[in-house]
Amino acid sequence: MGFDLGYLLFLQELRNALGGALDEFFNALSKMAVTVMAILPYYLYWCVDKRIGFRFILSFNTAEIVNGVTKLTVCAYRPWIRSDAIIPAGDSKVAATGYSFPSGHTVCATSVYGNTALWQYKRNRWISIVCIVLLLLTAFSRNFLGVHTPQDVVVGMLESALIIFVIVRLEPKLKEKNALLDKLTFIGIAVGLLTIVYVLLKPYPMDYINGALIVDPKKMMPDHFRAVGLFVGTLAGSYIDRHYLHYEVPLHDSRLPLLGIVGFILMNVWKELFANATVVLAFGPLWGNLLAGLILAFFGVAVYPMLIQKAIKKPEAPIVNLNVKEAETVK
Repeated sequence: MGFDLGYLLFLQELRNALGGALDEFFNALSKMAVTVMAILPYYLYWCVDKRIGFRFILSFNTAEIVNGVTKLTVCAYRPWIRSDAIIPAGDSKVAATGYSFPSGHTVCATSVYGNTALWQYKRNRWISIVCIVLLLLTAFSRNFLGVHTPQDVVVGMLESALIIFVIVRLEPKLKEKNALLDKLTFIGIAVGLLTIVYVLLKPYPMDYINGALIVDPKKMMPDHFRAVGLFVGTLAGSYIDRHYLHYEVPLHDSRLPLLGIVGFILMNVWKELFANATVVLAFGPLWGNLLAGLILAFFGVAVYPMLIQKAIKKPEAPIVNLNVKEAETVK
């Protein structure tokens, strides 16, 4: 048994010694990274700072698609498949979809917490510290719950950190260069769709025990199809905004926070309930998840900002009435 599984067994013994007292805390922390934290960037985009919000959205969805390709290339089995001595805590195994390497939850947590820590570093240092702590705790939770090895979470963090670094460096260089942004948008969409071809055609390990396939590769793919949908929806939505919508955060209007909360709820309801009951059910776990992700991201980047604009009109410029003497002065 390698060091990584030995470490997980140590944590498992610690869990058992604590009687599962921390299991629900770490499970909730893990779930928050892929539920609440996955939608939070859209609220920032609508209600706080469009540029920062889009940076969050793009880095999150880029990291998801890169992570999907990496998972389906490496095809690392989960710890409990590698050793039957590993017993994940509670229902954490249910949320541990796809192959093991790298950790998707850690990728998501790094995208949101890492971006927030960077954004708030000079504004509110304490927020940065809290985010870094939450990031490290989320990464550790994947080991503590027995669903990921140390290398899974370390590479997941590095993967997202690198993507954030690249986006932050490129962002000022691409500002207001719409022609170049359009080219990158179309290239990005094409690359995203080509990854679908790649994961469908590449070979996968087909290991059997007593005549039963240990891991069905097709059951490992839905997460990546959803990631492609999110990525394509983000880029398509940004194109629509850039050329037709030109969304600006209406900070002047007191209704904006409420509208943001409504949008946040709508996106969560779609993500957690309606998507599976509609498009995934109709089109299957692969193409259904792709369509579900595309609808979610496109709604967040283009559709809901348009609805906010319709609900909140820009304040009209004040009309200045000049008296006769002032008018003559102007002349």
